[in-house]
Amino acid sequence: MLRILTLAFLLLPAAASARDWAVDASKSTLGFKGSYQGETFDGTFRKFDATIAYDAADPSTGKFDVTVDLASADTASAERDDSLKGSDFFAVSKFPKAHFVTESFAKAADGRVTARGKLTIRDQTKPVTLEVTFAETGNTATLDVATVLKRADFGLGAGSDWSDVGADVSVHGHLTLTAK
Repeated sequence: MLRILTLAFLLLPAAASARDWAVDASKSTLGFKGSYQGETFDGTFRKFDATIAYDAADPSTGKFDVTVDLASADTASAERDDSLKGSDFFAVSKFPKAHFVTESFAKAADGRVTARGKLTIRDQTKPVTLEVTFAETGNTATLDVATVLKRADFGLGAGSDWSDVGADVSVHGHLTLTAK
């Protein structure tokens, strides 16, 4: 009887779990693209933390938890950066961080992966869907994510003085990872 129970236990599928990854901050970027008066500009967040657990074979077991230091926004324009940090946009003195955490992953028949989660900026929490590209080579990997946000959804530049600021902001991340 013991042999039968042991054999049955061994035949049960092992619970899948995502692999934990450490982010190499020196090789990783979190950027955005916006527009002002019809001209596009690029920006990056110089400081962010990410906890990544992911298995390309079974994305449903993954989890992304990302915290962004909003004061680290850099668009190569001191005036624009000051505006982003101010009360009309990020209001970093009151809301210094943005936070994204996944709730689920989906893998389409064509292999594309999306991550659904919640993003909080300025105490406004909204659902966000990321396009996910993951490439693993042994104990290293790259993770690319992209989405488009509606800035007004988060109360960013909602006043009439900001009608020259584009409604959509493209967000993209490229993370270089090492297995933990």
